[in-house]
Amino acid sequence: MTYNKNQDKALEVITSIEQSGGQAQAFQFNTGDRENKLLPELSEQYGNIHTVIVASGYDIPQQYIAEITPEFWRDIIQSDVNGFFNIVHSAIPYLREKGGGSLVHISSAGLFRFPPRDVLSVAPKAAIDSLIKGIAKEEGIHGVRANSVAIGVIETGIFLRLKGSEFDKSWEEAILQNLCIKRFGQTEEVADAVNFLASNRARYITGQTLTVDGGYHV
Repeated sequence: MTYNKNQDKALEVITSIEQSGGQAQAFQFNTGDRENKLLPELSEQYGNIHTVIVASGYDIPQQYIAEITPEFWRDIIQSDVNGFFNIVHSAIPYLREKGGGSLVHISSAGLFRFPPRDVLSVAPKAAIDSLIKGIAKEEGIHGVRANSVAIGVIETGIFLRLKGSEFDKSWEEAILQNLCIKRFGQTEEVADAVNFLASNRARYITGQTLTVDGGYHV
C-alpha cells in the first residue's frame, strides 16, 4: 500500500494486516510524480504486479459550484484526474507484462445521483470513470481489466471528519431516507467489492462500475 503524508496511519494498517497473519508493506508515493519509481521497484522485488487499486483523492470541502474558485478547481483536477492518469500510465506496462491484470478505481455513487455540494468529488471521478472505460476497451486485448467501485456514504474518512459539522443530524436523516438499506456502509463492504473485481473471480468483467451505496442511486 502507499501513502502520501500520513505514514503513521499507513503503518497502523500494515501492523493490523501482519497481526492477522498477512504480509504487507507501505511505501511513500505522490500521485503527482510523473516518474513513478515505485512500480519498477515492486516489479523487481515481487516479479509480478497483478492488481493496482486507486483509492486516493483530495480532502475536499463541501461547496456549491458557484462558490468554487477556478484556482481550487484546477488543483482538484490536477490532484485527482491527472494523478490517476500518472498512475495508470506507469502501471499498464506492468499489468500487461505477465499476461494481464486488474485495475480498480474507487469512485462515487454521486455519478448516478448527484448530491449538492459534492461536485469536487463527483466531477473528477466522472472523468476517471470515462478513462476506466477507455482502458477496458483498449487494454482487454492484453488481458488487462479495468473497473470502478462507486461508493455512497461509508463510515470512514471524510464522513467521520465532517460528522457533526457539515454532515449534521439533518443531513444524515436526509441521506438515510434515500437509502434502500437504512444504514451507512462499512469499509469491509467496499473492500469485498474491490477484492472481487480485482480477483480472477471477475476475470470476464471489465469496463464496469459497481455501486456500493445501499441503494442511494435507485
